[in-house]
Order: sequence, then structure tokens, then C-alpha cells
Amino acid sequence: MNPTHSLRFLLPAMLLLAQASWAQVIYRSVDPNGHVSYSDQPPVVAAPARSMAVETPGSADGRPALPYGLTQAMGQYPVTLYTGPQCGSSCSAARAMLVSRGVPFNENTVTTQQDIDVLKRIGGDNGQPFLTIGGQQLRGYSEGDWNKYLDAAGYPLISQLPPGYRFAPAAPLTQPAPEPRAETRAVEPAATPARTSAPTPANPAGIQF
Repeated sequence: MNPTHSLRFLLPAMLLLAQASWAQVIYRSVDPNGHVSYSDQPPVVAAPARSMAVETPGSADGRPALPYGLTQAMGQYPVTLYTGPQCGSSCSAARAMLVSRGVPFNENTVTTQQDIDVLKRIGGDNGQPFLTIGGQQLRGYSEGDWNKYLDAAGYPLISQLPPGYRFAPAAPLTQPAPEPRAETRAVEPAATPARTSAPTPANPAGIQF
């Protein structure tokens, strides 16, 4: 075959191959360490990690789930605050400290003589504010002391409560005793006078049916 004719067929084929190689896509990727690499294969994108929320008591009823560590501390060392109208600013500061640190707690108010008697049985006197962390009892508000005991119980230093978390409202320490019901006596029907069998002008024999 004439070399001229061979080149006439080879040149178009070579041009097609060159165009195919120029049209090839090159992918640029950067790994987590910042290293850049190039490849004709698209980089593999890892699926995003799924975050697993910790199921906590109460989250099934619509409340947001709490972090695992906080749930553990609540289960082992529940926190209860006892307040009353006579402790004023001290009780307000104690409540604000627990809220600011993100410590879930129950608050019981001491207002009646029955409440005072129960608080005395719990802590020995009726001084407020009074805090229990598990079996530990703290009388009077001291931010430093309270923080030390909360640290030892495993409560986080900084609030980890989810947005929208609502603290439980304060409730009376005891429920008032129900008022005694007034006794009601059945009304006895008036006695019906006995029918006599005395004879009458219309019934001289005194017969009764």
C-alpha cells in the first residue's frame, strides 16, 4: 500500500484518540490531612455519621433526650431543692445557680406546718435553702460547696441541656390533708299511728282488712 494512503487513514484515527484523551475528566480530591491527589476516578464520599441520641426517661413523651452522662448523674444522684417564703434572696440565688449550670432538679416548697415537720424529719431542721444530692444534704446556700458536690456527683460543669428544656415547676412538699366530711344521719320516717280496731258507728264490730 502506498505510504501516503496509510498516513491518510492513520491521521484521523490519531486525532480521535487525542480528542478522547483531552476530554477525559480528572478529579481532584483532598484527604482529611490536607493532601491533594488527582485521579480519573471520582472520589468516594463517605456517608455522614449517624448521631445516636440517648434515650432517657421521659423522652418518649415528647421531651428532648438528655446526654448520657447527665442522665447517669440524675439516676444515681437526683437533686432536690427545698425553698420557702422566709429564705428570700438565698433561695432565688440557689435556684438560679442550678438552672445556670444545667442541673435538672425538683423543687419542694415549705409553707405549712406539715411541710416544716416533714423537712425536719428529712434534714434535722427547717432551714432553707436546703439541697439534697443523692444522700448528701447541704444546708444553706454556698455556691462553692454546692459546685464541689455536683462535680463529685458527675454533673457537667457547663449546661448540656438541649434547647427548649423546661425545669419542673415547684411543688408543695406535702399535700394538705383532706377536710373531714360532715356526718349525715338518715332521717327516720315519722311513725305512722297504729290503726286501732275500736268499733265505730259504721263498723260496729271493729273488723280490719
